[in-house]
Amino acid sequence: MDIKKKDVDALNAVVTVVISKDDYQDKVTKVLSNYQKTANIPGFRKGHIPMGMVKKQYGKGVLVEEVNKLLQDGLHNFLTQEKLDVLGNPLPKNETEINWDNDEFTFEFDLGLSPSFKVDVAKKAVTAYKIVADKEMLDNQVKSIRKQYGTLKSKTEVAKADEITGTFTNPEKEIDKSTTIELDSLKGKAQINALLGAKPGDVISLKTKGMFAQEQDNQKHFGLSPEDAKGLSVEVSFKIEEVNTRVMADLNQELFDKLFGEGNVSSEKALKEKIKEDAEKQFAQQSDQKMLNDVVESLIENTKFDLPKDFLERWIQVSGENPMTPEEAKAEYARSEKGLRYQLIEGKLRAEHNLQVTFDELKAYALDMIKGQMAQFGQLDPSEEELNNIASRIMSNQEEVKRLSEQLNSSKLLDFFKENAKLKIKEVSYDKFIKEAYA
Repeated sequence: MDIKKKDVDALNAVVTVVISKDDYQDKVTKVLSNYQKTANIPGFRKGHIPMGMVKKQYGKGVLVEEVNKLLQDGLHNFLTQEKLDVLGNPLPKNETEINWDNDEFTFEFDLGLSPSFKVDVAKKAVTAYKIVADKEMLDNQVKSIRKQYGTLKSKTEVAKADEITGTFTNPEKEIDKSTTIELDSLKGKAQINALLGAKPGDVISLKTKGMFAQEQDNQKHFGLSPEDAKGLSVEVSFKIEEVNTRVMADLNQELFDKLFGEGNVSSEKALKEKIKEDAEKQFAQQSDQKMLNDVVESLIENTKFDLPKDFLERWIQVSGENPMTPEEAKAEYARSEKGLRYQLIEGKLRAEHNLQVTFDELKAYALDMIKGQMAQFGQLDPSEEELNNIASRIMSNQEEVKRLSEQLNSSKLLDFFKENAKLKIKEVSYDKFIKEAYA
């Protein structure tokens, strides 16, 4: 077998594979000999079929199959030995031109070659947010805790800060929803004024437009779908069933112990410090994800290289379960080009900086995850045998291994970017982070 590569340009090449009779003859003869012993052909006893008859009936099919096996193996070995970094799979050029009556066969394949490029993760600065729990947030969290652990006191009429339980109805919009609203949660002054002084049993007519600050509250309190809740502007009847005021819980040791365990928090200051610590741990996950997304976008935008576009469009056209038209393949390439570029960038980073996940790293990651989950349920000192048994079950589940591998891969990449990317740290409150990051 003779295999040669000819470069068309930096991103495209043609591989020519020549398979001669000496390459396949012994394999074909061996298969046909087996057929001669086992085939059933009418008029002949099994095992006594003339070889000429076997060749006539099976020879062409066996030849094609054995040559294709040699072709695939030879092409794979050639790409591996030459260390060719190809995109997609080789595409046959002359598949329909092969004359199987010849003794020698020549096959040609187009290759799309991976581009040569460098990745500079510090080329352009990316904002990395440090989200802090500010005084307003901490005060609101303390207030929310005091309300959550407070008690309800029944009242005979509505006043500011009260909770009102009742039923909204509107036959036209099929609204018939029992709910509880806090008067302070209403945005509309007209609705607040209409409810102030109302008593259980009263039926109040209210306009929904501008009643709540958030449109999702329309879904919650009126029992509507997101589509029907959007921009809702109708009149509803609200029959009041209960009026309650919430007596805030005292900030005492009993509450602190209930929240964080006995003796872990002993003052309002310590409570806020604990809330701040827990909140900023959660914020860090969001800011890390935002930073990771932004670094990825920056790398795609600032790492310039060409791709074998025509080859990739042809490969997309024929590689799926259902072949595409050239127009469909062109559109699919346009949709997937950005993702392909990042795959190449990430692959280079992982190879050059040893960011691949090893089995031992994956197992250690799984053990840490197991320990954390067990600690949540009070199992603070599990035995090594118990941990290894659980880890073994997890590592035998392909879906779970895939999920953990993706998490660990992302974690390693995040750590790499934190150490090597050009990051501009910006300290913000959570509300400001949401406005800036997801505007």
